[in-house]
Amino acid sequence: MYRIVSKERLNPSVARMAIEAPYVAKKAKVGQFIILRAKENSKRIPLTVADCDPLRGTVGVIYQVVGAGTMELDSLEANDSLHDFVGPLGTPSELEGLKKVCVVGGGVGCAIAYPAAKKLHSLGTEVHSIIGFRTKELVILEEQFREVSTLLRVMTDDGSWGQKGLVTQALDELIKAGHQYDEVITIGPLVMMKYVAQLTKKYGIKTVVSMNSIMIDGTGMCGGCRVTVGEQTKFACVDGPDFDGHQINFDEAIQRAQMYMPFEKHAREDACRLFSREVG
Repeated sequence: MYRIVSKERLNPSVARMAIEAPYVAKKAKVGQFIILRAKENSKRIPLTVADCDPLRGTVGVIYQVVGAGTMELDSLEANDSLHDFVGPLGTPSELEGLKKVCVVGGGVGCAIAYPAAKKLHSLGTEVHSIIGFRTKELVILEEQFREVSTLLRVMTDDGSWGQKGLVTQALDELIKAGHQYDEVITIGPLVMMKYVAQLTKKYGIKTVVSMNSIMIDGTGMCGGCRVTVGEQTKFACVDGPDFDGHQINFDEAIQRAQMYMPFEKHAREDACRLFSREVG
């Protein structure tokens, strides 16, 4: 069993947990993920390692409550324990040797983008960060990004915080202002990453995306996390999750993700009814 050392609410639907998992904490690197189960019969949930503390033996994860599995996870509090916590899985991000990078995060994807920005900053890289959200109440990790970024742009769709507009608008403005990036790293909704990659391809800037798609077993055997990269089939859990954004077939990935929406909606409704009966 893996004890929850702390739990912190970042916005109404997103929370951060520190989990006691000393063996994972010693080995986890930026870009890798874990798979956990809240309870014995819970669904497996893949979550990118948000941070780790080898001395304390803790691993930080950030999750958004979107379905039955994350609802069960969110029902646990500090000093409760997770049933399973497996990792680190996946291939670490390649961040060495970069002089100037723009990190672009969208929504809860900022939880994955931040460790990359933090690591780059520690390596002496000049980091520009762009983080985007639908509205002010959904903003997370702004101060953390500010601490590791030479330049930070906060974007909201409705203009309720930061600058009104999309992350692609801010990125285009920075490029046109003369900033020359060795690489752009973008993590967030598939549609957002698609348009960031389209923009950077026009400018010839290498772009890395994190394909945190459906992952079940974490070994590539189930095939649930397959993505088309160039003309090849890759598996996000073993070949990634980082890939060349200019090679990803985003339309296929978006279509596959949409296939699971009715199932997830049904599972969430069942979980809501179950929790309502337990509370009642």
